[in-house]
Amino acid sequence: MNIHEFQGKQILKTFGVAVPAGEIALTPGEAYEAARRIASETRAETWAVKAQIHAGGRGKGGGVKIARSLEEVKEHAGSILGMNLITHQTGPKGKKVNKVLIEQGIYYPGETEPGEFYMSVLLNRESGKNTIMYSTEGGMDIETVAEKTPELLFREEIETATGILPFQARRIAFNLGLEGKAFREMVKFVSALYRAYDQSDASLLEINPVFKTSDNRIIAADAKVNLDDNALFRHPEYEVMRDLSEEDPVEIEAGKHNLNFIKLDGNVGCMVNGAGLAMATMDIIKHSGGKPANFLDVGGTANARTVEAGFRIILQDPNVKAILINIFGGIVRCDRVAEGVVEAYRTIGQIDIPVIVRLQGTNAEEAKVLIDHSGLRVHSAITLGEAAEKVRELVN
Repeated sequence: MNIHEFQGKQILKTFGVAVPAGEIALTPGEAYEAARRIASETRAETWAVKAQIHAGGRGKGGGVKIARSLEEVKEHAGSILGMNLITHQTGPKGKKVNKVLIEQGIYYPGETEPGEFYMSVLLNRESGKNTIMYSTEGGMDIETVAEKTPELLFREEIETATGILPFQARRIAFNLGLEGKAFREMVKFVSALYRAYDQSDASLLEINPVFKTSDNRIIAADAKVNLDDNALFRHPEYEVMRDLSEEDPVEIEAGKHNLNFIKLDGNVGCMVNGAGLAMATMDIIKHSGGKPANFLDVGGTANARTVEAGFRIILQDPNVKAILINIFGGIVRCDRVAEGVVEAYRTIGQIDIPVIVRLQGTNAEEAKVLIDHSGLRVHSAITLGEAAEKVRELVN
């Protein structure tokens, strides 16, 4: 589950990660009052006005502005709120900004030059260990750093049984070229950040930049936090942070029917039971000359209701030219799934694109007879090879 920057910082703060003072605002007037309160608490003379959407690259799209007076806070908030913000992660349609984060300015005169670093915590699936990735090149796209200056990208793998050890936190601070107070602050920052990642059941924490102030404090100037959906039952306080207005309406509808759905940009819709079989089905579609239009896992107990919901969701995509249903009958019998397909097909009414149904497992032969004698525009297959051939024939 994705959450907003201000929500991510709320979580980080509970684990001792230093973040700027900030408040959320829904109107220019609220932004003005928030900035005034922040100034009285922190003596801030500048403020950042930051659009809150589930996408990166907000600054480049005009969604982050620095204000040097309370009136400028109000002015910038007025220009950002309601705008359709387009970034490299939103796509050409962009996203409407409904709220802004007002934060204290963290650039101010001091004894040293401020600095920016990159840091993230995520699972390295190859090693099976949590990994802290970090770089001295904060504020830049990490992909660019990895491509052009890979020697400036460091990794620290953490044993899950022990968590981050003190020498690892010190090594990170050393590799970032810090010393004195800044070194000690970074050691504390890294330890708290890893603790936040581990105990919040996050799948990703990305701070870009981690900011070193001119008086050598270390602060999370930004925060991208992704939470593991499967662990939300342990964190009801995080589940309420979900912002449905930021999510794909089709994926929300699929969730209501307990369907795992992800939209892609292909021309063949697929409906499968089991994530592994879904991945194999997508490979088969690609191999046959088509492109998968979605990932849709109906689970191990597919019935007429879930199949109908799956049909309706797939058919919302105008690019879909055919649908491949690939079900393995283990927990559920294939003939019952076939009955569900026929019933759902008739309930929905006219479906103008071909549907290929491949059922394998318990009562697969009976299921094929049901499909073949349904009188509907449904093509049955027994093997993956047959299904692939029908996809090739119907799509091409």
